[in-house]
Amino acid sequence: MIILNEKEYTCPVDVTLGLIGGKWKLLILFHLHYFTSKSYSEIKANLPKVSEKMLSQQLRELEKDELIAKAVLSPKPYRVAYTLTDRGKTLGPLCEFVSKWGVNYLMENGIDYIKDQSLYK
Repeated sequence: MIILNEKEYTCPVDVTLGLIGGKWKLLILFHLHYFTSKSYSEIKANLPKVSEKMLSQQLRELEKDELIAKAVLSPKPYRVAYTLTDRGKTLGPLCEFVSKWGVNYLMENGIDYIKDQSLYK
């Protein structure tokens, strides 16, 4: 057993999935990988099915795990921007791989995401 940050893990893969697992974390990391910096509202707009509570929780966890950093742009109105940390940037190859794999899978199933990208956010 691996004990890290008061959590138990079975192996390194379990550690990685513990940090980026779930539906929203990898999507958040993916958007920050491609767009460098995004505000809370920009992230929310790209994840229309995520609730405010879930998005805030996922962002807090990613920040706590030092995968993203939050910068306060203005206190009133409260505006923040999120960026990948150096540690978060090391997940770039994983984001690239997952994206390419998904594009290939879609193409195998008759969906040309690259050609029809304008249909998606």
